[in-house]
Amino acid sequence: MTDPSHPAALDGIKVLDLSRVLAGPWCTQILADLGADVVKIERPGVGDDTRGWGPPFLKDAEGQDTTQSTYFTACNRNKRSMTVDMASPEGQRILRRMAAEADVVVENFKTGGLAQYGLDYASLRALNPRLVYCSVTGFGHDGPYAERAGYDLMIQAMSGMMSITGRPDAEPGGGPLRVGVALIDLFTGCYASTAILAALRAREASGEGQHIDMALLDVSMAILANQATAFLNTGHPPQRQGNTHPSLAPYQDIATQDGSMLLAIGNNGQFARFCEAAGHAEWAADERFASNTLRVKHRAELIALMEAVTRTRTTAQWVTLLEDKAVPCGPINDIGQAFGDAQVRSRGLAVTLPRDAGDGIAAITGVASPLRLTATPPVLRRAPPALGQHTDEVLAELGFSAGDIARLKADAVV
Repeated sequence: MTDPSHPAALDGIKVLDLSRVLAGPWCTQILADLGADVVKIERPGVGDDTRGWGPPFLKDAEGQDTTQSTYFTACNRNKRSMTVDMASPEGQRILRRMAAEADVVVENFKTGGLAQYGLDYASLRALNPRLVYCSVTGFGHDGPYAERAGYDLMIQAMSGMMSITGRPDAEPGGGPLRVGVALIDLFTGCYASTAILAALRAREASGEGQHIDMALLDVSMAILANQATAFLNTGHPPQRQGNTHPSLAPYQDIATQDGSMLLAIGNNGQFARFCEAAGHAEWAADERFASNTLRVKHRAELIALMEAVTRTRTTAQWVTLLEDKAVPCGPINDIGQAFGDAQVRSRGLAVTLPRDAGDGIAAITGVASPLRLTATPPVLRRAPPALGQHTDEVLAELGFSAGDIARLKADAVV
C-alpha cells in the first residue's frame, strides 16, 4: 500500500531507532511499514555506516552516482532521519527526552556501550517504565563472548551455517560459502520485530515495558532448524552437499538442454507424476526409488537416469510440462529475471517512492513489504531519508523553537 491515509496496525507507536547497518534497521523498517513512527538517529555529517557502502549508489536525475548507497535504501524506508551527537551532553538530553515519549527503543551498540551516555535500558526505564527496549548484539549480554563485536559473516562461520552451505570439498568449487545475503542480520531483524510486538502486547496487560536481548549467534543457531536437530539427535554434524537436500530426493537443480531447472519433489505422488511426464513411469515402482528414503539412498543413480532425459528439453519446456502435472519446478533466475517474472509483477513487489530532499534523488525503488494484512496492510509513506532530513521537524515536535534549533546546529549538537 502507498496510500499514507490508510490505517496501519502500529499507528501511534513511537520508535526511537539508535541502530545502524542491517539487523536493527531491518527490524525498525518492519515496524515502520506497519505504521510505527520511526525516528532514525544518525551521526551528524556521517550518518549510518551503510550510507557509504557502495558501489552501487543511487543515481540522480542526470544518471550520475550520488553519495547514498543502495544498501542503505534496502532497510530504511518509512523512517525519519534525525542527526544528533550523542556524545554531547545536550544531545544525550534530547535523546532521553525522546525516549521518555517513545514506546520502543532499538539499539545495536556493544554490551554496555550506551551506559556512558545515559541511554542504556536501566537509565531509560527510570524515565519511562513502559518502554520496550530491544538490544541487538553479536553474542548477547552474557556469556564469555558478550563483549565481542559480531558481524553476519563471522556468525555464519561460527554457527556452522557455512559448514552446510556450498559443495563438498572433493567437488570442483567445493568448500564453505556464505549465504548470498546477510541472512543472520535479516533473520535477527525479523525475530527482533516479533519480540517487540510480543512485548507491546504484554505491556497492555502489565503496564510495564521490558528489555529484549537479541543475539545474532542465538538466531543463527535457531535457523539451522532441521540441520540442528539432525545433529542434536544423532551426534553427526551435517555436511555440505551443494543444492541437494539431506532428507529429500529429487530436490535440487537438474540439467536441461539449455541450462538447469529446479525440482522440488517432496512426496511419492509428485515423483510418480514426474516419471510419467518424463516417459518413465516405471521409475516410480523401481525398488530403488519407490519411497523418498530409498530415493535419498540411491540419489546418484536416480539423478543420472533423470538427467539423461531432462537434457532433451529446455528449461521452459520442462517447466510448462511439469507445472501442468502439479510437479513443483521452476527456472533458476538471476535477480533481474526474478523481478521480470509475471507473478512478481502481479504482486507488485517492486515499489517506487518519491523523495524531495533537495539532493537530486527524485524517487527510490525498493522491494514491497511481504506482509499482507487485509484490514491494516503495511503503508509505504516515505522513501529512505536523506541524512538529517527530518531533524528540524522532530525537534519542533519536541517543543524546540526555531531559535533553539539554530543554536543546536551552531553548537554541532544536531
